[in-house]
Formats: sequence, C-alpha cells, structure tokens
Amino acid sequence: MKNKLLKIAVIGFVSIALAGCTFIFQRGRRSDVQKIEELSKQLDELSEARSLLEERLSQEIQDKQVKLEMMEKGLVITVVGDLLFDSGKAKIRSEAYPTLDKVARVLNENVPQFNVGIEGHTDNQPIKVSGWKTNWELSSARALSVLHYLVKQKGVAPQRLSANGYGEFHPVASNATREERQLNRRVEIVILPQVSKVKKDKAASTEAIPEMPQENLK
Repeated sequence: MKNKLLKIAVIGFVSIALAGCTFIFQRGRRSDVQKIEELSKQLDELSEARSLLEERLSQEIQDKQVKLEMMEKGLVITVVGDLLFDSGKAKIRSEAYPTLDKVARVLNENVPQFNVGIEGHTDNQPIKVSGWKTNWELSSARALSVLHYLVKQKGVAPQRLSANGYGEFHPVASNATREERQLNRRVEIVILPQVSKVKKDKAASTEAIPEMPQENLK
C-alpha cells in the first residue's frame, strides 16, 4: 500500500509540474524524499476526506446532484448547477444550503490545512435576458457566491479560498442535449494539495530546483 501511495505521489508531482511548477527528482536526494513523503501524507488525508464526504453526501450522490473525484488537481466536489442556482442567476438557492453545509463542515473540521479552489462552469447557451454580459461573468459570479457563503455563513478561513469562472469552455459533456448541458452547469469545489519547497541540505545545495520560465506561464 505504501509503495502504491508513493507511486501516486510521484504522478501527482508530475501533474503539478505540468500545471506550472518544475520539479527534478534525483536518487537519494533528501529533499525529494521529503516531498514524496509529504504528498503521500496529503493523499491519505484527502482520501479520508473523500470517504467522509461520500458518507455525508450519500443521498446527493445517489440523486446525481453531487460527484466526488480524486483528480490531478486535487479532491473535486462537483455540485450540479441546477441545485445551486436558478437559470441565469448567481444567488444560491436555499435548497442547496444543506449540501454546502456538509462540505463546509469537512473543510473546517477535517482538512483545515488545505486551500480550496471554487470553479464556476456553464453550458454553451448564450446569455439572453439574464443581464450577464457572457457566461464568463455568470460562472465567475456563481463561484464567488459559493465562496462568500462558505466564508460568511460557515466560517471557512478566507485566505484558504479562491474563485474562478470558466464559462462554457471546460465542458464535461457535449452540450448536444438538455441532459448534457445540465452536466456542464456546475460548480467544482477543489481541495488542493499543498506543494512547498523543502529546504535543501548542504550536499544538495548545488542542485537547485529551477523555476518555470515566465514565457511558459502565459
């Protein structure tokens, strides 16, 4: 089991490198071993959080209102947008409060050390009468609504949270049918693994970890 976790950890670091940070592992380097052990520990904690969320959100998962996935970016809690919001709106529906409350409890009590990204997504239907300029504005407003609810109503530390709106441009289905568009209207609450540089020992002081060139971050 330990070897499996270490393997997953290495894969996790590779995926993080692709997202904007470069890591070079060398055999026997203490800082690399520490990084792998730390990420392995985090994966254990995220797995425990997933199990707890599966238990507390069992009805929502059964009703296909919520989905839990361990992905490269972290533990992803996907909430169907139609549960959270009325069409074209960014005000959270009262019916969604119990679901968000269950998530907030786990964030506060079980994984308080992890940062959380909130991502808003829409289908590809153009904005008509709701007043939003584009789906980007709508998805961003929805992500911020969830963020403000978690902070103001549930006490999640604001410094842990970030919000992004992706509009229609990260679909999980084709938008060809009503059911597929419903899948694309969603908010993803992502519990993010922490990646911090470990202090290098003197023997490894010449083996610097290079930063990603700025042109590659554009």
